Amino acid sequence: MIDFTQTTIENLVVHHIGCRGEGEEARYSKDVLRLQSEEEMVDVLKQYFFKPFKTEAYFNFHNEEGLEQNLVYNLLVDVFENATSFYDNSIKIANHLYEQSNHPKIRGGEFYMVLFRNCVVDGEVADAIGIFKSENKDTFLKVYLRDQNFELGAQEGINIKKLDKGCLIFNTEKEIGFKICSVDNINKGNEAQFWQSDFLGLKPREDNYYFTNNYLQMCKGFVGEVFNDENEVPKPDQIDLLNRSMDFFNKNAAFSEKEFEKEVIRQPEVIDAFQDYKGFFESEKNMPIHDSFDISNDAVKGEKKNFKSVLKLDKNFHVYVHGKRQYLEKGFDSQRGLNFYKLYYELEH
Repeated sequence: MIDFTQTTIENLVVHHIGCRGEGEEARYSKDVLRLQSEEEMVDVLKQYFFKPFKTEAYFNFHNEEGLEQNLVYNLLVDVFENATSFYDNSIKIANHLYEQSNHPKIRGGEFYMVLFRNCVVDGEVADAIGIFKSENKDTFLKVYLRDQNFELGAQEGINIKKLDKGCLIFNTEKEIGFKICSVDNINKGNEAQFWQSDFLGLKPREDNYYFTNNYLQMCKGFVGEVFNDENEVPKPDQIDLLNRSMDFFNKNAAFSEKEFEKEVIRQPEVIDAFQDYKGFFESEKNMPIHDSFDISNDAVKGEKKNFKSVLKLDKNFHVYVHGKRQYLEKGFDSQRGLNFYKLYYELEH
């Protein structure tokens, strides 16, 4: 959990990162901004910078050749240890972002670097450095009075409710690459990798959120790729396995794979197939799958929307199956030449 209620902004600088694909250059401010007496502006900036970070998914700086080879990590270590290096290192980080912005879909925009004091992350008070980029501009209507008439004008600006890209680096866990939150609300495909991978060099922090999320993704993948129509598994059985998986994670505080297999998967031959898929998933996705961990409720909530429990019948009916697989019965009407389902229930609402 992150709490910014007592957080203050000590330093803020804005640079402009041009679009490399269009031959634009990067432009750098001459100095940091002064905000000490502008309380209203500080509140606006805090809303813009902090509101998107609602997840418990954390990251760490990383580099295959060693953490000390991660450029952004080294520059931020310097800022945390010596705040007077803030401005000079902001230029180096902005230039690094510009050099990594090679994908044609990456647009130019404003680069912000901010030094925050008194953030609370998981109960620990820590300073933080924020790195943000705004790429999209919105058009706002401006109403003004002229000669006793209200008139309209248009003004282009940044919507403070729509942060495009950002990360918060908390000054804790330095030895493993700091505790970091990151968002990219613009690029969702391969081009999105430049922000977290190419520019920042992040990897997921291996904690209970990460382990819970990985296991749920693996369960969903098993149903989609193995426990599926191609292997003659009826659709209601697929939905039932997804429902039982989510129910297990919802009602337990700790995960045990043996208990999960016993309660959710049940059949020995399906358990064998599940274990085979687990090995494939770990190797293919390069995601560690642990057989015991404390379950993260935030990870469960985040993945719940991806567990589809809808039985789609042609274009006429959608049946939402939330449980009680034994109350759902499939058949075939030879006179009509159509399949059918029987649904048994006790009460109609």
